[in-house]
Amino acid sequence: MAGLLRGAHPGLEIEIVPVSTEGDRRTDVPLSVIGGKGVFSKEIQRAVLDGRADIAVHSAKDLPALTPDGLTLAALPTRGDPRDALVGADLASLRSAVDEGRGAVVATGSARRRVQLAALVPGVGFEELRGNMATRLQRSGEFDAIVVAVAALERLELTAHLSEVLAPDAMVPQVGQGALAIECRSDERWIRDLLGAIDDAATNATVSAERAFLVELGGDCSLPAGAHCTIVGPDELRIEGVLAAEPDPGSPVLRGSLSTSMGPQEPSLEAQGSPADRSPEELGRALAVSLRARMQGG
Repeated sequence: MAGLLRGAHPGLEIEIVPVSTEGDRRTDVPLSVIGGKGVFSKEIQRAVLDGRADIAVHSAKDLPALTPDGLTLAALPTRGDPRDALVGADLASLRSAVDEGRGAVVATGSARRRVQLAALVPGVGFEELRGNMATRLQRSGEFDAIVVAVAALERLELTAHLSEVLAPDAMVPQVGQGALAIECRSDERWIRDLLGAIDDAATNATVSAERAFLVELGGDCSLPAGAHCTIVGPDELRIEGVLAAEPDPGSPVLRGSLSTSMGPQEPSLEAQGSPADRSPEELGRALAVSLRARMQGG
């Protein structure tokens, strides 16, 4: 992030302020127990609000859907790879192990990943695994496979560990996965102007749709739901979503998609849901309403 800012503003002096979060410290406790996404962001946000830092840099997938008072989400730089991946074994190997009666165990702390993998590999078992990427890779040998974000391995130059990258239509990613989100104080216009130079319009549109999807569902990373939004052609925004009834493997999983025009013509609608709006936020909310209604039998 510092490199992006220096590239946009040559000569800009930048000081890194390290902040340890509760999510980083308590890796032995499931996120659903200690507070969901906020455990990775609250202390970083507090450092900006009390003036110890001017900007907060988050993984967008770890950022709560609602921004605290006094802060604004000022920039979303160009998104990295949003996909999930397996380390240790591919899907075919996991299926073979289950079919042959040897069993297979996948480690992940994500309910979204568990419910989707259980559908892809019926009979697979799961174990909890959290921590930074080095910790996860170090422990990967304890399990048949672990699930990671491709972007995290790319940024750390660790893609040699990848066994299989999972297509978004097979494993719908977490909201905001692969993107970085930068917050600053709402009243610091000069900082917002600096950050505007590294904001990417396409990333902003797609992540905004995904975050609106999650807001409408009222959830965070403990919710078994995911969304992936893309720009299709020159004038269409498309979002795909997944929602499970319960966070347990084997829970029924619903999928849906919705699209809308981004050009001057009338909005278009695809798949299950209410009429789409041109704004990314309305698109995300419409898909969430549709999936929730189907989940409730409406």
